[in-house]
Amino acid sequence: MSEGAEPEIWFYHLERSTLDQVLPELLDRTLKRGWRAQVRVADPNRLEDIDERLWTWRDESFLAHGRADAAHAARQPILLVQAAETPPAENPNGSQTLFIVDDAEIGERKGWTRCFIIFDGQDDRALAGARERWRTLKAAGADLAYWKQTDEGWTRAA
Repeated sequence: MSEGAEPEIWFYHLERSTLDQVLPELLDRTLKRGWRAQVRVADPNRLEDIDERLWTWRDESFLAHGRADAAHAARQPILLVQAAETPPAENPNGSQTLFIVDDAEIGERKGWTRCFIIFDGQDDRALAGARERWRTLKAAGADLAYWKQTDEGWTRAA
């Protein structure tokens, strides 16, 4: 991706699954593409939960990752970032993908290939925030897609 290009921004509307179920799957697919990922979280408690979940994702495997506030952050294939502690423009591990959780700010969009905004459809505040974010990004001319859970899996709805 060229340095000045805007990323695709994909909204993932969780209706049937939890973040703990969906995020590791998306991160696994990202790594299989040969990409690195940054997961940006607003809530420090959620960061702890995600950190633990990635180590225990499957009985037979884990997703290698590290935290931005730890040593060797640049070497991590998946980097966990607390939004309040790391400026949104920073990309210490050279990630192609950015995962936004808990209303964390996207920050500068240039330089990413794809951005995932994951929100809980059962949480009225999260749903309203995602709708507002969609309107704002759409007005700015962003390349958006909306993914919805169905009985068959994920379906692109917009």
